[in-house]
Amino acid sequence: MEYTIDGELSQVVGLSFEAGETCWASKGSLITYSPEISWELKIPGGVGGAARRVLAGEGVTLTYIEANQTGQEVMLSANQPGKIIAWDLAEGDVVTTRGSFVAAFGTTIQIDVMTAKRKGAAFFGGAGLFLQKISGQGTVLIHGSGDFIEEQLAPGESMLVSTGNLAAFSESIDYNIESVSGLRRVLFGGEGLFMTKLTGPGRVLLQSLKRGAGASSKSV
Repeated sequence: MEYTIDGELSQVVGLSFEAGETCWASKGSLITYSPEISWELKIPGGVGGAARRVLAGEGVTLTYIEANQTGQEVMLSANQPGKIIAWDLAEGDVVTTRGSFVAAFGTTIQIDVMTAKRKGAAFFGGAGLFLQKISGQGTVLIHGSGDFIEEQLAPGESMLVSTGNLAAFSESIDYNIESVSGLRRVLFGGEGLFMTKLTGPGRVLLQSLKRGAGASSKSV
């Protein structure tokens, strides 16, 4: 499948399908599509993952798109100002935070909901207890509010990220939280009690704007 990413303030994705090719997309992302495109709402991973998907903030269903003929096209949007970037799963599995997933396509795509490895990160971190993991062979399209800031962490290398600025990261990254020291910084710094701590190895995608409350929830 071929794709293009266009736009400046609020980017959109154009997908060009061969007959039989399929794509998972976030619910409500469809802008336009060719007549021989079929789509339906499906639960990735079956009914067993439905409850976990709700807790991850991504809604129970995603949009499942399939082309009935070659040369069919689809346009997708995250419905938010910001940028869209491609993640090649040949680099490894990717974990997306709430509202960051746009689409995934390839020969084998698995979309699961995973539990944060650290209890502290689960209950106090910005991304929450349940996170969406995409694996397989293919491409994942990720949305970031504002602009993307990309980091590559070496083994054992760590960084602290403000809540809401984390868009996606490699599944190999250790995700935890660290408390903010100093009463004045806690009360007046605007970052809350905790920062997200990421430890490599792996790739990290940050977003320059914190994702708004309206972007963080998707209905069933």
